[in-house]
Amino acid sequence: MAELTHFFESFVPAHYDIYLNINREDKTISGQTTITGEAKTDSISIHQKDLQVQFVKANGQNLPFDVDNDNDALRLNLGHTGDVSFTIDYTAQLTDTMMGIYPSYYEVNGEKKQIIGTQFETTFARQAFPCVDEPEAKTTFDLAIRFDEQPGETIISNMPEIREEHGVHYFDTTVRMSTYLIAFAFGDLQSKMTTTKSGVKIGVFGTKAHRANELDFALDIAKRSIEFYEDFYQTPYPLPHSWQLALPDFSAGAMENWGLVTYREAYLLLDPDNTALDMKQLVATVIAHELAHQWFGDLVTMKWWDDLWLNESFANMMEYVATDALEPDWHIWESFQTSEAAMALQRDATDGVQSVHVAVENPAEIDALFDGAIVYAKGARMLVMVRALLGDDALRQGLKNYFAAHKYGNATGADLWSALGDASGNDVGAIMQSWLEQPGYPVVTASIVNGDLKLTQQQFFIGEGKEVGRTWQIPLSSNYDAAPTIMKDRELNLGNYQDLRAKNGKPFRLNVGNNSHFIVKYDQTLLDDILTDVESLDSISQLQLLQDLRLLSEGRQISYADVVPLLSRFSNSKSSIVNAALYSVANNLKKFVEPASAEEGQLKVLFDRLSEKQVARLGWAGKNGESNDDQLTRPHVLRASLFAENQNAISAAHNLFTKNQDRLASLPADTRVFILTNEVKHYGSEQLFDQLLNDYRQTSDSSYKSDICAALTNTPDTRLVDKLVSKFEDAETIKPQDLRAWYRGVLSNEKGQQAAWNWIRDEWQWLDDTVGGDMEFATYITVTSGIFRTPARLAEFKEFFEPKLNTPGLTREIKMDIKVIESRVNLVNDEKDAVNTAVKDAIK
Repeated sequence: MAELTHFFESFVPAHYDIYLNINREDKTISGQTTITGEAKTDSISIHQKDLQVQFVKANGQNLPFDVDNDNDALRLNLGHTGDVSFTIDYTAQLTDTMMGIYPSYYEVNGEKKQIIGTQFETTFARQAFPCVDEPEAKTTFDLAIRFDEQPGETIISNMPEIREEHGVHYFDTTVRMSTYLIAFAFGDLQSKMTTTKSGVKIGVFGTKAHRANELDFALDIAKRSIEFYEDFYQTPYPLPHSWQLALPDFSAGAMENWGLVTYREAYLLLDPDNTALDMKQLVATVIAHELAHQWFGDLVTMKWWDDLWLNESFANMMEYVATDALEPDWHIWESFQTSEAAMALQRDATDGVQSVHVAVENPAEIDALFDGAIVYAKGARMLVMVRALLGDDALRQGLKNYFAAHKYGNATGADLWSALGDASGNDVGAIMQSWLEQPGYPVVTASIVNGDLKLTQQQFFIGEGKEVGRTWQIPLSSNYDAAPTIMKDRELNLGNYQDLRAKNGKPFRLNVGNNSHFIVKYDQTLLDDILTDVESLDSISQLQLLQDLRLLSEGRQISYADVVPLLSRFSNSKSSIVNAALYSVANNLKKFVEPASAEEGQLKVLFDRLSEKQVARLGWAGKNGESNDDQLTRPHVLRASLFAENQNAISAAHNLFTKNQDRLASLPADTRVFILTNEVKHYGSEQLFDQLLNDYRQTSDSSYKSDICAALTNTPDTRLVDKLVSKFEDAETIKPQDLRAWYRGVLSNEKGQQAAWNWIRDEWQWLDDTVGGDMEFATYITVTSGIFRTPARLAEFKEFFEPKLNTPGLTREIKMDIKVIESRVNLVNDEKDAVNTAVKDAIK
């Protein structure tokens, strides 16, 4: 049943005293919470979920209560309004759902161990202690914890520990904050510490399954991130410390708990001697993202979950702003183009997608808001547009004013636009409203009509889409002055094209820099003009051209067959992002061919042609002093060469495996996945399978684990596929947080697809019971739709998922993913002959 009212409206907490006694052995929690506050009505409600409330007392007297489990509520009749104080005694269970207070499992030298951690976002603080579990219900907290403590164990929380008495650890009173940001952890932890210029203590914590130097990279990035943000926001970090904790079991990527940020181990700890550059960049941006939240989300918090974007979109942009400042040689904004921008453009083109700002009340649907492609990636692109329009000086002044006005409180999107508008003199809210409240984005068509250069905007769809007349205020970022800064109307006439072309002396282009959230369809004359000297364009412009052509092909506005002849023009680029865009197009051609067909053989020849010179140039081993672009390009071209079944590549990978088969983890991290996958596909055996699966269980190296997952899920041996699928529900082998990658890997393997598809249908209830409360649960549906491409699979998908359409939190995903598969099936049916002919012509 949906939660129709906010509990904060009738009761405003002023302070919590929370005592927890946690026993890991029997997985029990005994708690006592005293809440003081102001009752607006004589009957109030407090959140609780799965708590066994024993009694409630006020002024030493028992207070009657009712438990309403349908609404996660504890109903109290106080008999009066005004200042109140009451104490709730209760018990609860530690769970293995990675929500609330839960254990994380790991091994050290064969010994099984656990640490206790927390995850309270979105609505899971109520599983740990009774509270008004809403973002606006900010107040202060005193936390005291007793646990079955062993010698040498560590306990940490949002604030410093101030004393320990009789086995109870007391933490300093927090600043005003939301319940979902409370955090603590305890167990046998190692740590490394440093201090920022302003005196903030920085610490990185992890289990002792890791080597000490695996904490070093995160410590450096965290320290410098805090220092950067204090300067950029012109607002001091408001807490005494910033702890970063790696949890062995963690459902999200990371969580911005104030002063105690929690992470998956893969996103915090890394081997400084053998980690690929892209993985270092990923870890750095995740840390920078969470630390951006310490101001934007923690110091100032959204009033309600409908403004989730206010937290996440901003942190997603700032992770790139910060990382670019910390490591300018990485050119991290190029990675933004290949990850965030590409993801947002793909998903936002499906009719039915959510807008960035979404009204929501049902707790089950709150978790569904965490759409990485929209609230994170599209929202970040919105803010990149704002930054480009305002400039950093106005942006920073606006943010400083925003923090000053709302610190330790709550805000809405309108408050942010107001602060930025006041600092810049622009009506930011008016410009951004169309991007915030409307789903989708426009395609701007540039064409020459009766000699004039005309622009039109219309919503872009991949698959069927209902045209409802949406328009956007589009920052055009043109290289011709005749184009306005903002396109508000559906159509624009820029004047005589020949005159404009002569005056500017260069091809007409829009969205220069690819910072605005739209794509461009040039007519043939304009496109040919750009293509005449395409190699001279900067890397982002080349990426953008390939990106827009791919999306236009997916949206049936042009044909993939027309794009195929262009690919070779980009194949020798030394830019990693151009190669990323090139192989994004090339890999999309795979859906038009059947396995082991003559057409697939032709496509493999094309991949070999595209990659052969780059493979010869870069080789399998990194070279001293090679560029970041070369390091990031190598995986693209090696993957292409192996798909092409280039015998030299297959032999080279096999030789590297043979020479290193006793030390596979030490293979270079940027090529290890290809070496292992090649071995499993072409030289695999049950012995190798068992060896790698055992390595997966034993290693604490998240990067090596990921490589083993990619390799084993590619086995062509159906007997080994079945053996692998049988491990899906074995948490001793595959942790639930990692299962989606294994499922997707087997599903994308033609030899394993049926087994994986059978498993998810047969075990859906188990999956729901295990990760159903996880905000990523719906993405099992997403990854399935990303692979299916036949009418038969579409029918099976609909048969299984349509009966689940009314499941809270899954409705939108199921509807969208049916459309995703339908559009792919129709595209393949209509264009496969033309595309395969184009591939055949390209390799002549």
